[in-house]
Amino acid sequence: MAVHEHPNRSSGFHLPSLHSNRTATASESAVSADTGTHTVRAYVLASLRLLTGFVFLWAFLDKTFGLGYATPSGKGWIDGGSPTKGFLGSVAVGPMESTFHSWAGDPWANWLFMLGLLGIGLALVLGVALRIAAVAGTAMMILMWVAEWPPARHISDGSLSMSTNPFADYHLIYAVALIVLAATAAGDTLGAGRLWARLPMVRDHGWLR
Repeated sequence: MAVHEHPNRSSGFHLPSLHSNRTATASESAVSADTGTHTVRAYVLASLRLLTGFVFLWAFLDKTFGLGYATPSGKGWIDGGSPTKGFLGSVAVGPMESTFHSWAGDPWANWLFMLGLLGIGLALVLGVALRIAAVAGTAMMILMWVAEWPPARHISDGSLSMSTNPFADYHLIYAVALIVLAATAAGDTLGAGRLWARLPMVRDHGWLR
């Protein structure tokens, strides 16, 4: 019986494919680069969160204890000073000028402002309740923007307002930063965001996230 060889039949021995190796290496590199980019982004957002939180917390501490920066020593809230009287009482421009004057120094305004600073600051530093912090912080920043009223070129007495931009100022930048931090779950890195999200109440009510 004759034995016929089949030229197309595989011998069972294959040389390594350089093309396959290159494809695998490129794929692994792409995954590694994507992971690295994600990690860098997470730490950048976490750093922004911590710094922004410190801004709010420091404002609370300085106004409470009169640490000698924006609030002179002996003029703190615990010394009988008012956290809102100076700022709101000095508003000299904008559609809510008289309203802010009527609020200046009122106990409810002092408490609401100081609790807002403390709550937003703690939420950002800890990385929890960022959505609530974003809503509260944005409302606070918008009110402060209206109090300074950047669109005005002159204040009530006719002198220059010294506004450097008719719309964009640091209050709006802080507001956008708060929204970005909440939208990106920035509390998950260098914060307690993941633990907070596992709480039953937070799982059932997404707005607490």
